[in-house]
Amino acid sequence: MASANTIELEGTIVAVLPGTMFRVELDNHHQVLAHISGKMRKNFVRLTYGDRVKLEMSPHDLTKARILYRIDKVHSSPSPTLQSTKGPTKKSSSKHS
Repeated sequence: MASANTIELEGTIVAVLPGTMFRVELDNHHQVLAHISGKMRKNFVRLTYGDRVKLEMSPHDLTKARILYRIDKVHSSPSPTLQSTKGPTKKSSSKHS
């Protein structure tokens, strides 16, 4: 839960650093150093390069942030024309001698 005097932003992880720290590029192209929140640690949420995340920043230090949660990527299902179509499969015939 965010307190009243924090700034919430979204960004993309551009570097994974040691100690559960991440370099995140905000939508306005600024980069901040971010760490994951306690609930994300508790639930073992995995973050990798390229993930979209929601951040919370203090107005006193605009170079550091806390990652609140990972934003799910929208996956579109493949259309039926793009699925591989294989021809009929042959059953192997075994010859009895």
